[in-house]
Amino acid sequence: MGEPAAKLSYAEYLAFEASSEEKHEYLDGLVLAMAGGSYEHARLSGRVMVALGRALEGCPCNVVPSDGRVRIESSNRSTYPDVSVVCGPPSFATDDPEAITNPIVLVEVLSPTTEQSDRGEKFRHYRRLQSLREYVLVAQDERRIELFRREGDVWTFREHGPGQQVTLASIDVTLDVDAIYDDPST
Repeated sequence: MGEPAAKLSYAEYLAFEASSEEKHEYLDGLVLAMAGGSYEHARLSGRVMVALGRALEGCPCNVVPSDGRVRIESSNRSTYPDVSVVCGPPSFATDDPEAITNPIVLVEVLSPTTEQSDRGEKFRHYRRLQSLREYVLVAQDERRIELFRREGDVWTFREHGPGQQVTLASIDVTLDVDAIYDDPST
């Protein structure tokens, strides 16, 4: 299916997305094709998702894979983060009953084609989500996990490398950097 040539309303985007085999993000009328991910991107996303799922067993939180759309209504943006965590009942967008609006944690695995957006433009939109407490960036080219945490009105930053642990205070979960990157098949 071809890309739309003109700006679309959000309702038009939803209809286009429903009939498309690929996923697309939405930015105030623009429909943005998502780049295909590499094996390493998918592997790291899966490892983070499994680690979070295990740590949150029995808690009132759900770990949502990249098929889960997140809507930032205040900036008319919709994305598909690699991993989202929603605690308590999910809230859905008024104009999109499938898009969550209340993630506590969002995770993006960085790739050469998305890193600039994940760090910049996309993060500016994510920060408008009142529910969001932590934003996690997972590097593909080295063992490095970056954590941005909302503390009041300020976002703080910490970088974690080999031998370190990442504490997600908002959901009381600690991720071991080496365990995320370990590949038992090698």
